[in-house]
Amino acid sequence: MTTATLSPPLTPTKELVQSLRSNGYVVVSAETVAEIAKVALPDLLDLNVFWNDLPRDPYLRDGGRYRFRRHASYEIKGDSLSGVPHRAHWQSVDYNALHGGIERWFEPIQAQLTSSPAWKKLLLGMTHILNSLKPVNTWFVEAHEFRIDTTDGIGRPTPEGAHRDGVDFVAVFLLSREGIKGGETRIFEAGGSAGLRFTLTQPWSLLLMNDERMIHESTPIQPMGAHGHRDTLVLTFRASGFQDSPKSSQQ
Repeated sequence: MTTATLSPPLTPTKELVQSLRSNGYVVVSAETVAEIAKVALPDLLDLNVFWNDLPRDPYLRDGGRYRFRRHASYEIKGDSLSGVPHRAHWQSVDYNALHGGIERWFEPIQAQLTSSPAWKKLLLGMTHILNSLKPVNTWFVEAHEFRIDTTDGIGRPTPEGAHRDGVDFVAVFLLSREGIKGGETRIFEAGGSAGLRFTLTQPWSLLLMNDERMIHESTPIQPMGAHGHRDTLVLTFRASGFQDSPKSSQQ
């Protein structure tokens, strides 16, 4: 059984910066992602195995059991990438009405993944693109491994609904879709009515957005058989420091 999906408009490497500046988003192929990272695409695909080892997200306020994730944080200055001590993921309720306002301590991303040359080159390659658009001294980067599955018959990639993340840029990489339908990506202008909908299907294809300009969400997934899942990597880039709970600044 197959389901129809809307293919995204792809932007070639040479047009990435200008298109991101003009439109507030770009969608790029896996081949372009590999070019950005200066690695072979099979080296990125080899990272997918780590998504088979994600603990269940214990913070879902809708009572669901469908989300698994890990988290890590980095500071990137030019070509220098450094991991920071493991920290809570925090968002204000202004950006996440469902899960905002609480410190969420997820298990760290696997050491074997974070030490991978392809992983490091991916993060540095992304900041090189962003520096062409918005040069900053230090990018504060959060990385999230996600698996959404159909344990409950339905899985919600964005249970908080259409949202912004409170950062400068958001990168959403689709790593795999196994035995599912749904999971359509929807993006909208934060200050207008224009929008776009499509489904990422190619492993390591990417949606890169200016978070100040775009609102985004992904529709729920359902199994096409007994079980299914959708794996993504989300990177957020912020120039003014990490988002931290007010409590942490008082300690």
